[in-house]
Amino acid sequence: MHGTPKYTQESVNVAYTNADAPKGGTIKHAAIGTFDTLNPYSIKGKAAQGLNLVYDRLMGRVWDEPFSMYPLIAESYETDEERSYISFTINPDARFSDGSPITAEDVLFSFETLKNSGRPNMRRVYRIVKTAAITDDGAVRFDFGDGHDRETALIIAMMPILSKSYWGGREFDATTLEIPVTNGPYKIASIDPGRRIIYERDENYWAKDLLVNKGHYNFDTVVYDYYRDDMSAFQAFKAGDSDLRREYDAGKWESAYDGNLIESGIIIKEEIPHQRPERATGFIYNTRRAPFDDIAVREALALLMDHDWINANIFHGQYEQIRSYFPNSEFQALSKPRGPETFNLRESLRRARDILQNAGWKVENGRMMKNGKPLSFELLITSPEDEKIALNFKKNLQRLGITMNIRVMDDAAFRGRLNNYDFDMVSYFWQSSLSPGTEQILYWGCQAAKEPARWNFPGICDDEIEALASAVANTQDREELVKTMRALDAKLMAGHYMIPLFYRGSDYIAHKATIKRPQETPIYGAVVETWWHETPDNSAK
Repeated sequence: MHGTPKYTQESVNVAYTNADAPKGGTIKHAAIGTFDTLNPYSIKGKAAQGLNLVYDRLMGRVWDEPFSMYPLIAESYETDEERSYISFTINPDARFSDGSPITAEDVLFSFETLKNSGRPNMRRVYRIVKTAAITDDGAVRFDFGDGHDRETALIIAMMPILSKSYWGGREFDATTLEIPVTNGPYKIASIDPGRRIIYERDENYWAKDLLVNKGHYNFDTVVYDYYRDDMSAFQAFKAGDSDLRREYDAGKWESAYDGNLIESGIIIKEEIPHQRPERATGFIYNTRRAPFDDIAVREALALLMDHDWINANIFHGQYEQIRSYFPNSEFQALSKPRGPETFNLRESLRRARDILQNAGWKVENGRMMKNGKPLSFELLITSPEDEKIALNFKKNLQRLGITMNIRVMDDAAFRGRLNNYDFDMVSYFWQSSLSPGTEQILYWGCQAAKEPARWNFPGICDDEIEALASAVANTQDREELVKTMRALDAKLMAGHYMIPLFYRGSDYIAHKATIKRPQETPIYGAVVETWWHETPDNSAK
């Protein structure tokens, strides 16, 4: 995206792999819920976990650079200085899982299919392409129209390639449990619909020695078993029925894992630091509605969140307070984040009361009022952890006569109200990468604030924020990108659009001791596709 790629044509493998990692064994993962389709690119149904293992893209991404693409199905590309087009030459060795060659016709078919029937993010970017055609020399060229930016070419390079001979006679925009023709390092071996999916490594995978694959995909078999909820999945891990678990609950991480299994060396717990931006999680205000159309109210309420107590009592002191929309990254407006600030309830109540009084609010009969209306609102949440935070926050609000009603919802109902911006306040998040781009205008832009199912949850519409978010994808170098992102972060923080919560800065992963990983961790964090199964026979390799 910016600058010079880290790797050259002489590079054999990326730095965060063990190129000599032994092949073999099985790794079992626990998935939550169910699945009803093997097509991850349609909006219909819930796709099975792990399908990224069976679909290759034109070019492959690496995880020790912010955003660089390297040859995969496309052995080379061509573009101009403005990135107004991109052309791909297909590797003549590229094959689908049935042994048939991957051709330019398959690429063109994939583009048209995903543009018309793929996921919304694909449709949005692919429709920027003005023309797509096979050239005289057999390459596939994409010329961009209005709305393209410097990131568009890289997004096109990430296109998954479908088999025209398989999908051409089938309805793409539908759920399916028929095992399709694919093209990745694994094949789908079998499924138990909604309960289990098993992948087997393709011994004849044509691209196994390419830069983006060397040292990857070391397990012969990858299994995803489905469980009703996370507690069931956790119990399965403790019982030895799954091999690896990413933990997102600090309470469980601190105290719920079996000490005997850890002390005996059967299970290993690792906190693996990374450098990617963490989720910007918070209690998000909906500025489309009163009272949160008033920045004074938003600023005052944020003062009453007792981060110290919450971190100590709910997160066991494991987390850091968020002070940015891009936490744990160089995009933070504060180049040197402030140290911890001790929460003083009395001082916070006084400051919040002063801000509200200056905005015309006053306490009448124990309730915060303005123009005869009380300061009250509803918070939407989905998890018990969020409820614990909300109850502590509610207690502090009540001291100023402010009423917050907590509504705990199931995932489907929550998602419906979130997509329609039907809330006063909601507990949710944004996720950015080390190479932010066009998604930033969907997070913060005026148009996105008006369109359902975008990500501008607060309804932000600010000329300066709009300009900065629009500029991100067209930055010419990394220095300009960082400067633009920090300016954007500063404007967002000044707008008090959410009450920030917490982040970790590490991946919490527990796994069986027989599962090993490379010594180096890339900037994006743990890449399980580079791990392997160690046995007495291969432990010396």
